[in-house]
Amino acid sequence: MLLELRVENLGVIEDLRLLLGRGLTALTGETGAGKTMLVEALELLVGAKADAALVRPGADEAMIEGRFVVDDDDEVVLARVVPAVGRSRAYVNGRLAPASALAEWGDRLVDLHGQHEHQSLLAPAVQRAALDGFGGIDLTDLVSARRDLARVEAQLSELGGDARSRARELDLLRFQHAELRAAAITDATEDERLSAEEDQLANAQAHQAAAAGAIESLTGEGGAQDAVGVALAGLSGRGPFAEIESRVRDVAAELADSASDLRRLAERIDDDPERLEAVRARRHLLFDLRRKYGETLADVITFTAEVEQRLDELDTHDVRAAELDRERAAAHEQIEAAAAEIGAARRAHGARFARAIEANLVDLAMANATVGVAVGDVDPGDDVAILLAANKGSPQLPLSKVASGGELARSMLALRLVLLGTRDDQGPPTLVFDEVDAGIGGQAATAVGRALAALAERRQVLVVTHLPQVAAFATTQIAVTKHDDGRTTTATASTLADGERVIELSRMLSGSPDSTTAREHAKELLAGARQHHPPGG
Repeated sequence: MLLELRVENLGVIEDLRLLLGRGLTALTGETGAGKTMLVEALELLVGAKADAALVRPGADEAMIEGRFVVDDDDEVVLARVVPAVGRSRAYVNGRLAPASALAEWGDRLVDLHGQHEHQSLLAPAVQRAALDGFGGIDLTDLVSARRDLARVEAQLSELGGDARSRARELDLLRFQHAELRAAAITDATEDERLSAEEDQLANAQAHQAAAAGAIESLTGEGGAQDAVGVALAGLSGRGPFAEIESRVRDVAAELADSASDLRRLAERIDDDPERLEAVRARRHLLFDLRRKYGETLADVITFTAEVEQRLDELDTHDVRAAELDRERAAAHEQIEAAAAEIGAARRAHGARFARAIEANLVDLAMANATVGVAVGDVDPGDDVAILLAANKGSPQLPLSKVASGGELARSMLALRLVLLGTRDDQGPPTLVFDEVDAGIGGQAATAVGRALAALAERRQVLVVTHLPQVAAFATTQIAVTKHDDGRTTTATASTLADGERVIELSRMLSGSPDSTTAREHAKELLAGARQHHPPGG
């Protein structure tokens, strides 16, 4: 729902801000006051092509902002800036965005009915959904069957339908599997262990020499043990140094233990060139496998399992392919059956749908209009088009070919009324009707107002109107006024209180807001409208 609209420097509008609510809002005012400019502002806001000629003379740029509520509580702010020179800019929630992003939001939020491109009901897919919603046509079986077919086709593709491709893949996988199986990698930490062993083997003689030198320094004549022994002899039995003597004895014991451990470790170090060569060869093999099959040995182990699984799939290809072929044939049968049922239903409900729209058009000053619903010959009849002949003897044409903005707007209103309460009673929450009252009056105008009010029970509806019979049905009436100071023309807008609505309706009725007769008539219009559509109901 549109909560707030801000327009700056667009045509006759210098700076205008509207706060909008639920129900039906009527925009009224003298011809040329700027009502349609507000509709153009909304068009720009939902991605319409920008025209620099719309920028107010003397201004550098025009700016339009709209604040919408989405999904109950969430809000989105759309903005469009149209410079007098250069390309327009679009913003979503304060961040730069392409105009296409505004169009995507617009498809969700706003429908403009009249001579405007941004009308969702002109799209064939939306018209098809409208027919399905009206007729209660269930697409579940067709959607499910198509989903099954897509799944089977994907599995067949993964399985490999081309014999040559499959043979090439088998050769590669068998080579990889033989190479990996020969390597027999079972421990993801093997390379780290081999690295430590290689270091020991490659430096065996140096390690042994270092150990021998250290042992000599610790236990040889004049070595560390002798020096510590001399120190102990000097301290022994001397009370002040009892603690130090104990610590020095610990050092002597540690030296003896260290020397013993060094001998034991040195004896374990073998100078084994053959083992060293084997370790280096194994590490080279592991490096080569990691280079081809994974960053780590764990990755290589995982890849080995994947190769084995794929080989198993290809070895059983013919059996699995036959199973999938049967599933594909069954899915095609289900699709054909469901499509035939849906196609028949669409053709059966098409005529009833057309009559329902025609019935509404009679009340909307289009009594001579005829409506048709064309459904494609190929099942499931996805090619759906709503056709209209506005006058007797005229050929029925797609709604998008209807020339008159007023006729198109009333046709859209009639269609919207038919969809009220159906499964397809969805779509944008804000509907804007422009030119819906073009060329009508009297009872037809009252019927249009009543229809808009009925629609506004489920949607936020904005209507630009010159007819008091239409405006009287509005929940809120906004008067757009043009001011000319001799140098510039500026449009302003204000929400009218009940008394002000009487005055504005009087102006619309007679051109004289001060006419007592017109005011009485205005009050009657408001009372009659409220009787048919009381506030909130």
